[in-house]
Amino acid sequence: MNNHKTYFKRNKFNAKSTKYGDRYYDSKLEASYAMELDWRKKAGEIKDIVPQYKISLDVNDVHIANYFMDFKVVLSDGTIEMHEVKGAELPLWRMKWRLSKALYPDWKFILIK
Repeated sequence: MNNHKTYFKRNKFNAKSTKYGDRYYDSKLEASYAMELDWRKKAGEIKDIVPQYKISLDVNDVHIANYFMDFKVVLSDGTIEMHEVKGAELPLWRMKWRLSKALYPDWKFILIK
């Protein structure tokens, strides 16, 4: 008889952690989008993809929070895009999303639903 318990982290929205390539993504939608980005990179449209890219949200030299964007995407022309794959939009997420867009106006922010 096995006396140990297996513990795993459940997603509060019942999203299923999904493996694509060599990493796990928070949902099937996010893993599927990672695959789409890989195909776009192979086609030459994208130069670089950075998953879970950390953005520091600082206002007047005060650190407010960190925001981990699902993907930082650098297009072949050098344009930077931040891609967020989202299911449920909670108030804290909305605040961080708006703050990120205000603090980094040169980046393009794309929401994938």
